[in-house]
Amino acid sequence: MAAPHGAVVVGVGRSEEDLQVVRTAAGEAAAHGRPLHLLHAFNWAAALEEPTVGAPREAAEALLNQAEQVASAAEPTVPVSGEIAEGSPVEALIRASDSAFLVALGDGGMADCRSCVPADAPAVQLAARAGCPVLVGRAAPPPQGPLLVGFDGSTSGRAALGYAFDCAERRAARLLAIRVVNPQHDGDDHLLDEAVARYGPRHPTVATECHTVRGDPTTVLVEQSRSAQLALVGARGDEPLRGMLGEVSQSLLYHSPAPLIVVRGLDPERENGS
Repeated sequence: MAAPHGAVVVGVGRSEEDLQVVRTAAGEAAAHGRPLHLLHAFNWAAALEEPTVGAPREAAEALLNQAEQVASAAEPTVPVSGEIAEGSPVEALIRASDSAFLVALGDGGMADCRSCVPADAPAVQLAARAGCPVLVGRAAPPPQGPLLVGFDGSTSGRAALGYAFDCAERRAARLLAIRVVNPQHDGDDHLLDEAVARYGPRHPTVATECHTVRGDPTTVLVEQSRSAQLALVGARGDEPLRGMLGEVSQSLLYHSPAPLIVVRGLDPERENGS
């Protein structure tokens, strides 16, 4: 079946990492009161080269069944559905992103390789092109730390901050908001405080800590993400320039050990990411 409108849609592959991403995505679905839709991309051309066409299809169905069991064990109250889609997993998830609440995919091991900058990696392609927020999962479960959001004052950054407040409220988690400026910066250091003061009253139960620090944004945010249960950052490429992805969001995709949500496709003026 196709993904229900407003679902959390997660790409399911054959690695153990993908099952951890299913657990992470199920947690997001539970937090936001959304159904979870499992999507596995099936290559019919490759299947036709096998001794029997039925065996690869049966393996794909078994994989979805396993993922459904993992999701239900992690979040028993979340409705789960599944789909086998033909073709590229990235293209299937991009199509789903037009009506999904969030799409999710594993990072393919990028976070474990400090020198890796694979611009053609599926997670990078999805984060650059999706029409809704993108969750990039990691192989290891995250610590039970705060939610971390990077803020740069842009429209995309404001959307990320608003979405982060909503995520923190739904998780009953603390929010750590950080703005990183150039060491020679002499502008308005109250920009983050003013933004937090705007969104904070909408989420009065969220304990928020905000800091404006001087340094390199990638270095600071990657280091802070080591103790975060989830990191969030704006895409710097919302519509109409859907195909763009900022330098900081790319670097966090490559190197943050925490699961990362690249926030895109949202109106910063909305109360939350619904």
